[in-house]
Amino acid sequence: MKQETQIPRRIGVITAFPPGRNSLNEFGFHLVTHMAQNDQLDRVVVFADETDQGPPLEIDGTEAVVSWKFNALTNPVRLFREVRKAKVDAVLVNLQFATFGDTKVAGGLGLLVPAMLARSGIPTGVILHNLVDNVDMEDAGFASSKVMAKLMNAAGQALTKVLLQADYVALTIPRYVELLQDRYQATNALLTPHGSFEEIAEPSFGIPTDGPRRILAFGKFGTYKTVDVLVSAHRELMQRGYADLELVIAGTDSPNSPGYLEKVQADCADLDNVVFTGYVDEEDVAGLFESAAVTAFPYTSTTGSSGVLHQAGSYGRAAVLPAIGDFVEVIEEEGFVGTYFEPEDTISLADALAKLLDDQSLTIEQGKRNYLAATGIPMSEVIDWHLLHLGAAISSRIRTTIPPS
Repeated sequence: MKQETQIPRRIGVITAFPPGRNSLNEFGFHLVTHMAQNDQLDRVVVFADETDQGPPLEIDGTEAVVSWKFNALTNPVRLFREVRKAKVDAVLVNLQFATFGDTKVAGGLGLLVPAMLARSGIPTGVILHNLVDNVDMEDAGFASSKVMAKLMNAAGQALTKVLLQADYVALTIPRYVELLQDRYQATNALLTPHGSFEEIAEPSFGIPTDGPRRILAFGKFGTYKTVDVLVSAHRELMQRGYADLELVIAGTDSPNSPGYLEKVQADCADLDNVVFTGYVDEEDVAGLFESAAVTAFPYTSTTGSSGVLHQAGSYGRAAVLPAIGDFVEVIEEEGFVGTYFEPEDTISLADALAKLLDDQSLTIEQGKRNYLAATGIPMSEVIDWHLLHLGAAISSRIRTTIPPS
């Protein structure tokens, strides 16, 4: 007898979650928020991280269970126990390779969780935001030497094979899916849209006319995402006569680089037009991007698609981007555009910023292109995609346990 696909009614989501500030907390927030609005679901359980910022945000239609802690060695056991106790139909894990820790052992142990759940009989999907094969371990702060970087890459490839024991692994970049299929012979690596975080009314494009022209950098800084060259480029533009500029550095230190932004702030104490916002609450994100003339991404390397670029695009912002081969290819595959500069080159970055600041029509054109790329597929449709694939995993398990009639 043919089995119908079983859509899960009770779903669990393992993710970093606000007000915690661990990586992917913003994506986790929007993922869960849209799940809570989905009529097919009766219950959404968030298996959130334990942080010093307080309990997980409350969202109508969800239940939050604090189930893991960054860099804790007990995360696999603790998560496994809490997921089993919650009696959910399926689990979706939102992760990248440093989600559970920036130490080798804790980070690696956390990545065992999807395989543990799947092998115990719980239908499990993974949203994987980066691949170890595409990460410069030294530049990203995970390895102190080339030898250690090679060892870390080997360990990461082994963990990738373990991750592929989940029912499916979803990625937003076509080349990443192809890599898993070619290098790891993965048959369960699937391409999924990133999804736009919110249904935002079409924004105002171009450079805002009220207040200073703001250059915005947003993220977690200190490893491969550094702002020293951006501050230098800002100084260069001021020397060229751009007197109405304001540089806004929004966000926090990377977990791998505590104290980084404090040092940068001390180094540019002589500049009264550089603003450090610290952590940005979710309700303040829209105003931050809408006030920006241009967004800047002063990265020295990348670990995959950029969630911040998706946010910038959703608010119609033009972007200055590093000319890093893989990153350029990745973002252009997603439909984004930018004005490029050579990484760590002050003059090149200043020239790229000036090109956008001086050309309103180019800024508008790029903002519109990035808006279309970021808002093409709403998160609600991405949720339906995941429910369909988790339902297929449930149905597959039913078929293997029911004897043929």
